[in-house]
Amino acid sequence: MSARNLLIVTALAEAPLGIMLMLSPSIISGLLLGVSLDGPAAVIVGRVAGAALLALGVACWLARHDGSSHAGRGLVAALLLYNCGTIAILAHAATVTGLNGIVLWPAVALHVTLASWCGSCLANASKSRLISP
Repeated sequence: MSARNLLIVTALAEAPLGIMLMLSPSIISGLLLGVSLDGPAAVIVGRVAGAALLALGVACWLARHDGSSHAGRGLVAALLLYNCGTIAILAHAATVTGLNGIVLWPAVALHVTLASWCGSCLANASKSRLISP
């Protein structure tokens, strides 16, 4: 699976989620964690997270043809960090705090898959740089 496909899938997953978070963070929080966001500060933070996901999705979409470039590999490395952080945060939410919405474990599985894909793309890029003259 190529970096191009990874960037397309990430763009198509994260941009719409970002829009939904900006419009209604409490609905997404309810689906993901089983609770709505309490208070205006939590809603604002949820909307900021939505804007960040939308930006990430746009960056992935615009870079979809540049996955093998230095900047493209940097984006894939950033996606690996994002996916690993998201896995840790969501797993902690479920196992330590007891929060658990209907889409929490599917979201964890999706991020595990995406993190593995990122790692594979980065490993393949490293191999191809070692092989190329």
